[in-house]
Amino acid sequence: MNEELISKKELLDLTGISYGQLYRWKRKDLIPEEWFIRKSTFTGQETFFPKEKILERIEKIQMMKENLSLDELANMFSPNAADLQLSESELAKRNIVSNGVLEIYLENEQGSPQLDFWRTLEAYILEKLLQSGEINLDEGKMVIQVLKDNRANLKQKSGELVITRKLGVSSCLLLVNAESFHFEQGTKVVARVSLMHCMEELKAKLL
Repeated sequence: MNEELISKKELLDLTGISYGQLYRWKRKDLIPEEWFIRKSTFTGQETFFPKEKILERIEKIQMMKENLSLDELANMFSPNAADLQLSESELAKRNIVSNGVLEIYLENEQGSPQLDFWRTLEAYILEKLLQSGEINLDEGKMVIQVLKDNRANLKQKSGELVITRKLGVSSCLLLVNAESFHFEQGTKVVARVSLMHCMEELKAKLL
């Protein structure tokens, strides 16, 4: 699955932002460095961006910059999180993870009932997938195991969780820095989750 790109000129025209704003947001880490993709064209080197991701990010920045400083926005968009410990009751109270999903998560993850940011993120991803109806409980347990086994990769900005099915058999992959991916014929992608997007949603709930 190849990601659609948008040129810098098209991006500036479409969003109405200036060249200076774009690179100021880049310096502040509001827009990841790896989203600036240099490609050769007939006019020379040009900069492109993953279209869906950059448009969504700019919309968020424009919507939130009235109430948050650029530094506060950078902290929210950054995958680096301060140490925190949240109890089961706090997660349910803040409407981050329901009691039922948290019970499934803790039973299969077998860790402490006090969750740090990264374990909270895992439980939040499981909540999103189960509540959406895209995956079943057995696939949810597979998701927990993949996230648990690859915690170091959760901190990668461009990580993506992909759940597939073929002939009734499910698979769960954690892709890091993958511009495109391909499966054998007949494989259905039933769910895709951006780790960065989930981090941002979670941080917004925690703020």
